[in-house]
Amino acid sequence: MILAAGRGERMKPLTDQTPKPLLTVKGIPLIEHHLNKLALAGFTHVVINVAWLGEQIIHALGDGSRFNLKIHFSDEKEALETAGGIVNALPILLPLLEQQQEFAVINADIFTDFDFSALPTNLEDKLGHLILVDNPVHNPNGDFSLKGSEMHRLKKNQFTFSGIAVYHKEMFSSLIAEKSALAPLLFEKVAQNRLSGQLHNGFWFDVGTPQRLDYLNQMEI
Repeated sequence: MILAAGRGERMKPLTDQTPKPLLTVKGIPLIEHHLNKLALAGFTHVVINVAWLGEQIIHALGDGSRFNLKIHFSDEKEALETAGGIVNALPILLPLLEQQQEFAVINADIFTDFDFSALPTNLEDKLGHLILVDNPVHNPNGDFSLKGSEMHRLKKNQFTFSGIAVYHKEMFSSLIAEKSALAPLLFEKVAQNRLSGQLHNGFWFDVGTPQRLDYLNQMEI
């Protein structure tokens, strides 16, 4: 699943007329970078949630055939935030899993060289597995700490959640489709020792403001 429903408030005025996932890096929309990498990694189905200017995303991506993918859209009308968006998409997502228990979730508004084929396919006794990165300037205190693959929450954490994760379907089984953030759920599951994590040492960039987007487009990547 790719999370693409947000309004992109910090990206104004760019997102007044264009949804953030369709803003371009090196001439290619952010979300298309993800779709191309997912196809290369062997994924076949992708669910994309949309809300703000969602019809533009639906029109731009179509059925996914040009990416060698089958795209399914979860139209929220009004953005439900991250956890709410995932729960709202479960009726579309779960039948696609067939015998699988886990699914990957990726934020549309990041740019990374992470290899999606490296995501785990079996979480064993965990409900989720998060990909972490070194803390960027805009998040100096981080989100989590790692000891091996064990996740912890400290006053000052070394690592930031990248927006890339694998979740067991039971992670969201007790939630309803309403506006709700993901962070409190992640912190709760870390406290219960139900999440694992790994550090990505490669390239990762949070495209959160027009200035960051300009900077990214000027980089040699």
